[in-house]
Amino acid sequence: MYIKTISESKYQTFKQCKLKYRYRYVDRLPEPEESNTDALHFGSYIHKILEDGVNAKTQDEMRLIAEEVKGSYKVSKKYEGKDLKCIDNFLSFNANLGETVGTELVFEVPVKDDITLNGVIDRVIKGNDGGYLVIDYKTSKREKSKVELYQDTQLKGYVYAISKLYGVPISNIVAAHYYPLTNNFVHVQYSVPQINAHLRKIVDEVWKIRKKKKEEMKPSRNDFCNWCAYKSACPEFNDPMQ
Repeated sequence: MYIKTISESKYQTFKQCKLKYRYRYVDRLPEPEESNTDALHFGSYIHKILEDGVNAKTQDEMRLIAEEVKGSYKVSKKYEGKDLKCIDNFLSFNANLGETVGTELVFEVPVKDDITLNGVIDRVIKGNDGGYLVIDYKTSKREKSKVELYQDTQLKGYVYAISKLYGVPISNIVAAHYYPLTNNFVHVQYSVPQINAHLRKIVDEVWKIRKKKKEEMKPSRNDFCNWCAYKSACPEFNDPMQ
């Protein structure tokens, strides 16, 4: 099954379940509307506020942005007031940052031969020292530790992309998760060997996908099944013989 470009989503989906990969990226089945949970709507809503409010200086400016975009998302009442908490935290956090050179930055960079990596970065900041800060906004309740971030494949991909796009050494790039609900900022710096090891894994995964035939894409029961949008279509959970 030939592919040229791989994203973090494709990478993780193939590792989780081959059938899920087939449904999403080969058959391109639309995800059921009910799979869009309250948490996903709230997360998208906050991401949009922070994206549009990157140059805002006051709470009033941020609240106006929130009012303008809220209608596009189904935010349940259980999240009431949490958006304002995110706004207040973001304003204090944002005041200390350098020049923003990209928000929702779309990239596609070469990895090896005819393989490219693509994705979207929430925010990229350039410091006065010429270094770069890559920020991924997170609105989940569970926050990752520094140790966990060192294993984060998405951030590694982002760092590699920024290195290629801006011609900056890996050592001059900091990657971080920012949690607007708690105002926590967790950051790491990867070494060149860490990034290179990740790129090798990407290439290996692409070749695994290329070697698979459509009929070989079988389901895998695992912890991710509970959140799978395609559970109702999966033979593991809908055996016609039962």
